[in-house]
Amino acid sequence: MPSFDIQTIQLILWAVVGYGLGSVPFGMILARILGLGNLRQIGSGNIGATNVLRTGNKLAAALTLLLDGGKGAVAVLLARAFAPEGAVQIAALAAFVGHCYPVWLGFRGGKGVATFLGLWLALAWPVGLACCATWLVTAALSRISSMGALAAAAGSTIWALLLGYGTTLLLGMVLTLLVFWRHRANIARIRAGTEPKIGQSG
Repeated sequence: MPSFDIQTIQLILWAVVGYGLGSVPFGMILARILGLGNLRQIGSGNIGATNVLRTGNKLAAALTLLLDGGKGAVAVLLARAFAPEGAVQIAALAAFVGHCYPVWLGFRGGKGVATFLGLWLALAWPVGLACCATWLVTAALSRISSMGALAAAAGSTIWALLLGYGTTLLLGMVLTLLVFWRHRANIARIRAGTEPKIGQSG
């Protein structure tokens, strides 16, 4: 079989693996196990950690954050152990897409912030740490989770360039655009001054 065909199959394989890992809806699973109700009927209706926090269960929110980040990291680390760098980045992108558009939930998933941070920590840990710090500082100052997410996404490609990870630039740009697209309603609310603060129920 020609090498091109093998490489193509390899990329498809890791895209499927990445998507499968990313599409596990940990927020929904934890909410059901812990009897917190249907996340679709709580707060923003999102399946991520910020909305899980609106149930009042901080442990569930922390676990959701860790697991959603972890699945992005696992997708990257698995691919890196068995495949070339191109497949690693495909797995990373697929994990993010899987979280945002999981087939199990009718392609209505989360906004991907934790998965975004997790895959960056595994892909290029200095960039991941810089993105986490950007999120923390921005969210702490603004008290708006989505503001932190947008700042982290916007800063990711800058951090990648400054820290010497230029090979991830294209992936970073695609992920940034996807994060902004998933947060388009949040952006509208931020501009209108109606975006809920961290800990609020809206």
